Amino acid sequence: MRAPVLFRAGEPLQVLDIELEPPRTDEVTVRLAASGVCHTCLHVMDGSLTGIKLPAVLGDEGAGVVTQIGPGVQGVAVGDHVIISWAPACGRCRQCANGRPALCEARPPQGRLADGTVRMHRGGQDIYHFGPAAYASEMVLPSSCVVPIRKDMPLELAALIGCSVTTGVGAVTRTARVPAGAAVAVFGCGGIGLNVVQGARLSGAQPIIAVDVSQTKLETAGLFGATHLVDATREDPAAAILRAHPAGIDYAFVTIGRQDTMDAAWSSLSPAGACVVLGRMATGARMEIDPERLYGRENRLLGSRYGSARPVEDFSIMVELYLAGKLMLEELVTRRYALDEVQEAHRALAAGELARGLIVHAA
Repeated sequence: MRAPVLFRAGEPLQVLDIELEPPRTDEVTVRLAASGVCHTCLHVMDGSLTGIKLPAVLGDEGAGVVTQIGPGVQGVAVGDHVIISWAPACGRCRQCANGRPALCEARPPQGRLADGTVRMHRGGQDIYHFGPAAYASEMVLPSSCVVPIRKDMPLELAALIGCSVTTGVGAVTRTARVPAGAAVAVFGCGGIGLNVVQGARLSGAQPIIAVDVSQTKLETAGLFGATHLVDATREDPAAAILRAHPAGIDYAFVTIGRQDTMDAAWSSLSPAGACVVLGRMATGARMEIDPERLYGRENRLLGSRYGSARPVEDFSIMVELYLAGKLMLEELVTRRYALDEVQEAHRALAAGELARGLIVHAA
């Protein structure tokens, strides 16, 4: 198969022919139809996210067709259309049993599969994976990372459900459980932020205030359901939010891993309001919180990993919402790329030109 390989942080991806072993026990091979271009992968490429085993194939979200299954696989068959989850789950540990599979206590070693080995090689060299390695044209995955869906769902758009849609919508519906009528602010309107906006719309939030430095992204946020748009290059976000909603915000969602953004979100909260952090900070970053806000105002700080999702259930829900005309997916895609254009896709992402880029694999 072909895949873009990162050999060192700061260097371009190299699209190469890779040897792929057959699946072993409880593993599945999937031929990818499309892969979403992910900001977390960009952090690995530029070196701001460290500790990643290299050389590696990146990619957090994708969808495709099952081509082979290993011994012991249940619930998945060759020919199934599937969405890829980046969160392997044993289904038996305390976190899995409590409905938090993204926090599974039996996750495999970073860059490897459950048995501690890899299935990708080049000239005798092991090639590791970051997440499920969804940028590859074909991949071997744990069966827990493969969620079958109905075959009338377009696979190109289904790929987006594998990360950005589930992370953003789930932060609203699963992590925060935003009720109808709650005041919401969304800091950062890239791929995940836009899905937070539409998650808030689906939940009946009012108002929904979108904050970004890009006028184009703010206009797109309006399309997805934002009722107020705040250009952070022209005004202080917290002050603008409090002018729009003087009582303060019930839920502030932070999709950007920046200290000043989290400070602005925290400052905009109403009493008993919650700040939900989705954005991944650079390795070693820290934040400061005045504990008086926790005690005196009952403000809450929540982390959201993968939108607190249960992929087996939530992916199918997202598919049904899309097919019912309630979930916007095509509108997320700024541009489609061929696999050989993967470096350009990340350049555009870093430049703020994309809501979501989509790598479409050759049939």
